Amino acid sequence: MAETLKMNRPLISAEAITKSYFRGEHKVPVLQGAGLTAHRGEFISVIGQSGSGKSTLLHVMGLLDSPDVGEVILDGNRIDNLNQAARDQLRNHVFGFIFQFYHLLPELSLLENVMTPLMIRHSILGYWRHRKEIREAAMSMIQQVGLEHRIKHRPSELSGGEMQRGAIARALVGRPEILLADEPTGNLDASTGGGIMDLLKSLNENQQLTIVMVTHDESIAAQAHRTVRLAQGRIQTIAREDAA
Repeated sequence: MAETLKMNRPLISAEAITKSYFRGEHKVPVLQGAGLTAHRGEFISVIGQSGSGKSTLLHVMGLLDSPDVGEVILDGNRIDNLNQAARDQLRNHVFGFIFQFYHLLPELSLLENVMTPLMIRHSILGYWRHRKEIREAAMSMIQQVGLEHRIKHRPSELSGGEMQRGAIARALVGRPEILLADEPTGNLDASTGGGIMDLLKSLNENQQLTIVMVTHDESIAAQAHRTVRLAQGRIQTIAREDAA
């Protein structure tokens, strides 16, 4: 019975999330009781207009921000109220993040950028002890996204699609359970964006990677297993889609 309940339990859920920001003295509500659940191996898209709260919901789920009200539950345990060290550990081990503008470090090569999350896991001494394994893990992930010929290039020498593939490799090098993708195709042309979506769907199907993806593009959203629509900080509709 306990095993059955665990199998049916969402991997992650954001429950009744309320979040506001202040502009000067003015309080601006962003999320107003929004909730989202994702099961292991599910690919969910969150769609809505600019300002609807999509990115804020993603950031709260990934512990990049804290809710004013509500809870984030990971595999049955609340995580939004953990101390900073525990939150940092979860961000480094459980969550992978990709963003519209890549956030690759400009002074580092592609290989060094992808190695960064694993380097953060170790002390300086620990890194030197494990540097061979770290480099091999980064190289393996870079090969999976088709960029092994670009390992020495810096972000300024890469195309937009290459930078996003590099960002995906960096997000996944630590083998996270959950990938949180904020407009991963938003800064790319249709063809390049289609390649990124093919890569995400392949990772989801072949590795059972759980993905929650924010987008404003209906055609991109329709390629996920399920679409959640946000409007004015609230869930408005939940539509099931066949993965394209």
